[in-house]
Amino acid sequence: MHTLLITLLVIVSIALIVVVLLQSGKSAGLSGAISGGAEQLFGKQKARGLDLILHRATIILSVLFFILTVLVSFFAV
Repeated sequence: MHTLLITLLVIVSIALIVVVLLQSGKSAGLSGAISGGAEQLFGKQKARGLDLILHRATIILSVLFFILTVLVSFFAV
């Protein structure tokens, strides 16, 4: 049981890292301030659906990560 939980925890951890890295940042610093007007003018609607999916996947994976971590520590004793 412990080995199965550790394996699931590693898979969820890698998936969580990938999903977080795929998300676009909220603020892109100075370059975001300069190009922000162009994004509002031309629109950025295509990436909106993908950002929503990635946001939900991050929430689900983070909850799974927390639950698996608690279970691994419970069964390690």
